Amino acid sequence: MKKTIALTHPKIKTARLVDSIKHDIKKYLGRERRKALPEGTDYWTFDCQFGATQETAVEVFTSEINKKIDEAVEQELTGFYVEILARAAAHKPKTDTTQND
Repeated sequence: MKKTIALTHPKIKTARLVDSIKHDIKKYLGRERRKALPEGTDYWTFDCQFGATQETAVEVFTSEINKKIDEAVEQELTGFYVEILARAAAHKPKTDTTQND
């Protein structure tokens, strides 16, 4: 998902528009998590970027996206850029740090 999203609309109030945007992002994440995992992977992880424009976007965690949207509204931006790319990953094997002497 790579989108430049507008925070202004002639008929929809900003708060309602923000709720809709957050819902669409949550729906996208759920849809990606439900996809079948490739062989040798355990879970889906997401590479996310957020910014006022695509050029100024910085990496953020998935859990920070809603906070960043709220910050964009507080700064009265007319829109923002969000990029969420799903990537299959595997947990690293757990190393045994305890020794049985």
